[in-house]
This record gives sequence, structure tokens and C-alpha cells, in this order.
Amino acid sequence: MKKTVLSLLLACICLSLGAQTARQFTLTISDDGVAQLVVSLPEEPTGRAVVGCPGGGYAVLSNTHECGAWADFFTGKGIAFAMVNYRIPHGDRTLPISDVETAMRILRDSAAVWKINPDDIGIMGSSAGGHLASTIATHTPYELRPNFQILFYPVITMGRGTHQGSLDGLLGEGQKDPELVRLYSNELQVRSHLTPPAILLLSSDDNLVPPVPNAIAYYTAMRNAGNNCSIHIYPTGGHGYGNMPFFAYHDQMVSDLSAWLDNLPSPKQDAVRVACIGDSITDGYLIDLNDTNGYPAQMQKMLGDGYWVKNFGVSGRTLMNSGDLPYMKELAWEDALAFKPDVVVIKLGTNDTKPENWVHKADFEKDLQQMIDALKALPSQPKIYICNPIPAFKPSWNINEEVIAGEIIPMLEKAVKKNQLAGLIDLHTPFEGQEALLNEDGIHPTQAGARKMAEIIAKQIDPNAKTEQQRGPWMRR
Repeated sequence: MKKTVLSLLLACICLSLGAQTARQFTLTISDDGVAQLVVSLPEEPTGRAVVGCPGGGYAVLSNTHECGAWADFFTGKGIAFAMVNYRIPHGDRTLPISDVETAMRILRDSAAVWKINPDDIGIMGSSAGGHLASTIATHTPYELRPNFQILFYPVITMGRGTHQGSLDGLLGEGQKDPELVRLYSNELQVRSHLTPPAILLLSSDDNLVPPVPNAIAYYTAMRNAGNNCSIHIYPTGGHGYGNMPFFAYHDQMVSDLSAWLDNLPSPKQDAVRVACIGDSITDGYLIDLNDTNGYPAQMQKMLGDGYWVKNFGVSGRTLMNSGDLPYMKELAWEDALAFKPDVVVIKLGTNDTKPENWVHKADFEKDLQQMIDALKALPSQPKIYICNPIPAFKPSWNINEEVIAGEIIPMLEKAVKKNQLAGLIDLHTPFEGQEALLNEDGIHPTQAGARKMAEIIAKQIDPNAKTEQQRGPWMRR
């Protein structure tokens, strides 16, 4: 990547001479010299940035009206915009994907010079570019994953209802492999909490990329996962209008996008990072829109914008690696480490009490120590809190309250003392006799129960936390 490094250094030199003289520049980002990144920097930056992926059916690049034409809109809002002229795949999906991943890496690596918040970089795409953008949002590791998505009439599925030209261009002969088709059908790759917020904008009469198996399927997957997602479907317009005034609903579309961006929270760069690690109780199982109403989200409001709280909970997971669904084998665990947290809250152990898991109880303390050691080894050197499980009022899912109270809790207390951790947070005692705060299964907290959890944990992290929920966004640009 010698050309990339040289181009990046030249851009940085221009910026040092004066931001206005380098508001737009082009970087070569692939070794073969084909892929390029066209960067537009605002005069009054907010810190937010967007990486744009043109459409074109993975056969050509519609990089004018569908991508480049949006640059002035974003820079006018103080948002940096970087259009990726990616390589056409001709069946080699790695080409466009690697080009956009390189673009994401460059923006994060150049954040300080370009006055960008590295934790507030979104991705945008139209049509096949929407498929590419959603692929980056659902497939890439945490370090390269965008913080939000803007998708115009996107191709989403590679299965029935896809745009055949996009399928041919991206997968080529690989479309004969059902597993590969499934892997790049992005409505099937959405993950609770891990897939970033999205807005989808399209027309109901799009016959080229049918809305139902594509954009609507993606919105449905996001909504079912509890993730933040908005969809705007205009009555007419067909496909491919981009940022062009001939689209009858152009002004409304621009207004909808602008309002969504204005209300999209942005983490402060110096915020204290809090990683909430756990099972379905952290995940927010049975709580509608759990990424908004689960305990981590409610705790975010209590702690305020000096903190950045992220939910890394995964339903059904065990602390023990010998359990049926080990947490430390999940993407959420990898993401939690990559998040480089300053504070970690661990709430695991409930699923370990199932008879089929507790037969391996000799592994519990060992695997808990493995988790603690991995967190202690992080360069951020986080404060680590361990939570006692809340009581199991019913034996649903084969969860055993006697094991929780008599065996799990003593082991957790021992680990906190042995490792001199930040603290043991007791959720068991405060929930005793509080069955009304749980759902009918007697295991999972309601939204009110999640609020009680948030209050208890927030006060442990910061005694000044405001348990009275405040209105308005919890983060600001």
C-alpha cells in the first residue's frame, strides 16, 4: 500500500497548510491504483463523517448523482464525506469489500488530522452500493465497522427477490453455493446491538430492486433484533434517482435524512467507555426495542454523556466454555474487547445453572478467571464489576435458583476478592420479592426491571448518576 501511504501523507501536508485549500482531494487506496477515495472536508466540522458507496449493479459506478452529488449536503452540515470509487468485482467480492474497509481504516487513522470523531463514522450506499454498505455494517470486525448506515433503495438479499445483475457481479459462479448466497443476504446477518443504526430511503414502486425482499426485509431484521432503524418509503420514484431534484419527493427525502442525522446520538471522544457483558438479561430478552429500553440503554441516560455505554449481551450464553452456548466464543465478546472499555460490567452465570451445563461446574471458576485475565490485559485497563444474578423465580429454561444462590454467587464473590476487582454488584438481594419486575417466565426483567438494574449498576459506577431519566439525546456532537 505504498501509494496509499504516500497519498495520505500528501493530503495531511495540504491540511497543515490550511483546511480551505484541501477541502476536497483524492487518494489512491488499492495497490493496483484503481480504487480511489474522494474526500470532502467541511469548513466547520462537527466530527461526524460518512463513507459513500456508489451504486451501479456491481458492474459500473454511478458515482455522480448517487454518491458524489451528496458531498455538498454533508459538508454543509459539518459532516466529512468520503466517496469510494471501489473496484468492480466481476465475481470477486473481496475487491469492493476490501476497498471500502480500507476507506474506513483511512478515515479512522486520519481522524485527528481531518477533525473526525473515529467513533462517529457512518456508511452510505445506493442500490448495489447499499448492499456493499450493509455488508460492511454486518460483516466487518469492530475496528472497521461503521457507526451508522444510510441506505438508499438498497439491494439487500442475494436470494429470491435480489437484483440479478448485482448477484452476478458480486458472486459470479459463487451464486451456485447456497451458503455463500446466505452469507451475503444481509437481512440474515443482522445482530442484536452489534449492527449499527440505519435509515432506509426508497420508493414503493421500485421494480428493479423490490422493496419487500430487500429494504423491508432489512428493516424487519433490524427491528426484530431491537436495533435502531428507520425506514421511509415514498409512493413513487422507481429506482436510481440519487440526490437529483427530478425525484418528486426529493425535498422530503433530504428533510427526512437531515432530521435523522440531527437526532442521531454521537459519543464524546473523551467519554468513559462502559461495556455491558452478559446473557439474555443484559441483552434485554422480552423487552421491545431492547437496544433502547434494555438496562444498558437506560443506564446510559442515567450516567449522561460523559459515558458511552454499549450492550454486548447475547441471549442464552454461558460463562463456561463447556456450556451449550459459551459467551467467549461469540462475536459480542470479540467486540467488547475491541471496544477498549474503561469499565466492564459482567452479568453471567444464570444459564450455567441449567443441569446440562452445571455438570461442568468444575470449569466455572477457571473460565471466569480466563475472562477476567483477558479484560485485565486490555491496554485500557478497565475497572471490572461482576454482578450477582437476579433471582430465578421460576425454573423456566431449566434455570436453577438453588445453584444461583448456593454456588454461583459464592464463586463470583471469591473471584472479585481474589482479583481485587472494582466491585461486586448485588442484583440478587434487591430483586428478592420483586417478581412483578420480571416477565411471566420469572427469569427476565421487564422494562421496569431493567430500569431497576440500571439504577443499581449506575450508582456503583458513578455515585453521581442521575436515576431520574432525562429527556433528549444522551450524547452530543
